[in-house]
Amino acid sequence: MDLKQLYQDIILEHGKSPRNFGKFNGYSHHARGHNPLCGDLVQIYLKLNNEKKVEKLTFEGSGCAISMASTSIMTELVKGNSFDVAKNIISIFLNMIKNNLDIKSTELNEDQKTKIMSLSGVNQYPMRVKCATLAWHTLASAMDEKKEEVNTEITE
Repeated sequence: MDLKQLYQDIILEHGKSPRNFGKFNGYSHHARGHNPLCGDLVQIYLKLNNEKKVEKLTFEGSGCAISMASTSIMTELVKGNSFDVAKNIISIFLNMIKNNLDIKSTELNEDQKTKIMSLSGVNQYPMRVKCATLAWHTLASAMDEKKEEVNTEITE
């Protein structure tokens, strides 16, 4: 199997069966994001424990396969990490998408790098970049405890 096929399979799997989908009680942080151009909606629910570690991270939403897959992958990559590592993973992803950069982080193992890189091809389609980055901007907003809705027409 070639790398392009592997990336497509990861996106399709996460798009069809998103991980960490649903709202949970007791979240400490919440944010809502919207991509008005294609209609993607996402709500992020996050619980940080006393050590500022991401104890739980889920989402609700609807949208295209890219948006849902990206959100699902994000929850898997960020959950269980410290606040600072989580913020760094967000930064790594956004830099990869916007600047077409390879992932060189030592905070991610090879499987995690493969998952995040599965979304790297969207940078060839500017309209899809907003689909892929919506949840990541929304998670950053939740972590920063911002109250306003993330809007891809303002954020990008």
